[in-house]
Amino acid sequence: MSRPTRTTEESIARVLPELDYSKIALSLVVMLFFAFFVSPIWTGLVTAFKTTGAVTATTPFVPVLPGTEGFTLAKWTRAIGYLSTGFVNSLAMTIPATIVSVFLGSTAAYGLTLVDWNERLQFGILILFIAGIFIPYQAVLVPLSDFWINLVPLVDILAPVWQLPFLEPDHARLLSLTITHVVYGIPLCMLLFRSYYLTLSDELVEAAKIDGATISRIYRRIILPLSKPMIGVVFIYQFTAIWNEFLFSLTLIGSSSSPAATVTLVLSGMGVDLSGIDFGFRMAGAFVAAMPTLIIYVLFAEQFARGLAEGNT
Repeated sequence: MSRPTRTTEESIARVLPELDYSKIALSLVVMLFFAFFVSPIWTGLVTAFKTTGAVTATTPFVPVLPGTEGFTLAKWTRAIGYLSTGFVNSLAMTIPATIVSVFLGSTAAYGLTLVDWNERLQFGILILFIAGIFIPYQAVLVPLSDFWINLVPLVDILAPVWQLPFLEPDHARLLSLTITHVVYGIPLCMLLFRSYYLTLSDELVEAAKIDGATISRIYRRIILPLSKPMIGVVFIYQFTAIWNEFLFSLTLIGSSSSPAATVTLVLSGMGVDLSGIDFGFRMAGAFVAAMPTLIIYVLFAEQFARGLAEGNT
């Protein structure tokens, strides 16, 4: 006796009830969100490899293959040369500003979390730090400019320094910008570190106190080594925020043609002339300017993941 054969409709009907429709729907939603966020990056990257004529003649997200008409690397080499000075200025500002603000934020959080002293005064200082986080940039632009121009004119105070090679009086504005980012970044860095220090065991600190360790020794030998994961998180956040900041740079430096202009300030006027906007040139510049933050994320990826995981425990 021959076995009955299943029709195609019966096979489909048998498989369909076994499918997890919620997972399928979730996968589709994730794919849509992925396409939504990646498509602008892909379009910008494709545009950076096109000639000016190809940008207007082709579909934005369709790439031009290497070796064919419309493909070029000239936009990238030109963008690197155009942004080189601003790149160096931004690195000279961002690296020390990030390191100092992370260190001061860590020490402030340690003093406001794990050190026993006047509780009322400690709480009042903590409130001041938190209030500093919510001060908008726009509210301090005028007093900030007046402070660095009239009250603390670094150009005059550091006059002998500008005689050194590669330094110009305009670089005083870059120094004032660095200090501004340090001051503005400390409150948020402190809050991030404090949330992490609250999860640490008090037994380690108490045991160190019984052994006669000083406050600074406890910080150096116990707290700082345990802070490595959160240092990665805060360093990435602060570096990215300072590197991408534009408003303070525009206020304190003023012009993209200044010898002290940061990369974001130079990038703002890039690719614009009387003939129109060179979108390929501007897109290449945007990707070149974003490289340091990408490198920082790669270097501190492990610490970043550990810091987020341990900070949420």
